Amino acid sequence: MEKKKAIVFDNSGTLLERCRVVKNIKTGKYENNSSLDLIDEIGNSALIVIQTDTKKCIMLANGEKKLYDFIKKNNIPLDISYSSSNISKDEILPILKNSNIKLKEFHETAYQLSAENNFIELCSGSAFILNLDTNEVDYVITAGGKVFPYVSDVIKTLKNRGIDTFIASGDRAKSLYELAEIIGLPEDNVFKTANTKRKREIVSKLQEKGYKVMMVGNGPNDILAFEKADLAVLTLEQNEAVSQKVFDAADIVINQICELLDIKF
Repeated sequence: MEKKKAIVFDNSGTLLERCRVVKNIKTGKYENNSSLDLIDEIGNSALIVIQTDTKKCIMLANGEKKLYDFIKKNNIPLDISYSSSNISKDEILPILKNSNIKLKEFHETAYQLSAENNFIELCSGSAFILNLDTNEVDYVITAGGKVFPYVSDVIKTLKNRGIDTFIASGDRAKSLYELAEIIGLPEDNVFKTANTKRKREIVSKLQEKGYKVMMVGNGPNDILAFEKADLAVLTLEQNEAVSQKVFDAADIVINQICELLDIKF
């Protein structure tokens, strides 16, 4: 009897054409590098996702309010999307207590994102990079994007073929649920704010349930899941530079998500 089949998708850069604004707090300048590449460059740092709506919550708050006070007062969850350290999410807020970073930094990146991009379909939300050597916020980030062409058709075709599809992403939980609704995926098939190790764990647990698993992604946070999956597919549709270590972990490279349907799996 043939094994059940499952495909696990990353989100940003895989299903969603990503746009972002990354501000260097020390220099005040905007960076072109991805947040994941910046973390690899800094070392001992973490990408922290603020689990609240940028437009409906962060943008309505006083820009002079400290990030720590805002998170503490509103009891906003924080999650680690990607990290080069062993920090746990329970350690983040105590570290932030001594930071002077204010919400106006996030206001600025959100306004800049909107000014630069008129096609945003989904707001992934706001995040920051925490340098764990200095315990300072080095970068603030606002991100969003639009669903790549053919994604909904691909999901529908896979379903018709009897292949179960899932999303495992480090992005803000609510934005993932919104994406799932757009492309016709049940919320139960979304693994919210999944970091690198969690993605590997998701692949492993599906395999334990009897699935043959394909992992589809585009960045270093997908490498562990690539290595664990029965088939690892790197997609280049985001049209950004991809490090050699990501290429090395992939079995197949595609340029558009629709090419997935031609892979024998």
